[in-house]
Amino acid sequence: MADAKVTLDVRPIVPAQKHARIFAEFEALRPGEAMILINDHDPKPLRYQMQAERAGAFEWTYLEQGPSVWRVRLDRR
Repeated sequence: MADAKVTLDVRPIVPAQKHARIFAEFEALRPGEAMILINDHDPKPLRYQMQAERAGAFEWTYLEQGPSVWRVRLDRR
């Protein structure tokens, strides 16, 4: 597992803009690269959206699971 190219803390981002920003950062990754996502809640809805729209294109690994901070590693396949 390579080091993450991007660390994206979405806590200060307006909720309506979070998913678009995350998808933009993810799309900028090359296959084999990864990003770390930091959020203030479990980003399960994002995971479901990614599974629906990018099935097979990513690997999702929880690095920290609350209660106040969630960190997820997204690897681009």
